[in-house]
Amino acid sequence: MSLIIGRVWKYGNNINTDEIIPGKYLRSKDIQIFAAHAMEGIDPEFTKKFRFGDIIVAGTNFGCGSSREQAPLALKYAGVSCVIAKSFARIFFRNAINIGLPLIEVDIECQEGDKVKVDLAKGEVIVSDKDTFRGNKLPDFLLEILNDGGLVAHRKKLQRKKNKTIIPG
Repeated sequence: MSLIIGRVWKYGNNINTDEIIPGKYLRSKDIQIFAAHAMEGIDPEFTKKFRFGDIIVAGTNFGCGSSREQAPLALKYAGVSCVIAKSFARIFFRNAINIGLPLIEVDIECQEGDKVKVDLAKGEVIVSDKDTFRGNKLPDFLLEILNDGGLVAHRKKLQRKKNKTIIPG
């Protein structure tokens, strides 16, 4: 995964999964419904002002609350290219990796609307082409899952590789 570049939408600490995708939408199985209501619990105008490829920057404990996998799905299908936070709730972190939503733990200083460049492989974020912040580099196996588009796609790729290496006897 190369550089992720986008405009910042900034939020605070303890953004929970109910704020990311309110519970009233969870009866749907339509991912586009989730996308249309992403961040509605904290920012009702989010999907109107957000542009595909923008980046969310938050404080500590992003994705806390229930373990609903619809929260990272809502962000991914709304067009969020990456979530940067000081820390993530562990289940949200793993759900995001599993569905192929890039994220990085790093404490950055930025303003809403700033342009940021995220290098997951290096574990760093560059704000407005001048300030570089280093955070936690994702382990190679998680980067590989993200590069493959999520856990299901990654497992399918591994299975295809395995099938190609079998030599009939």
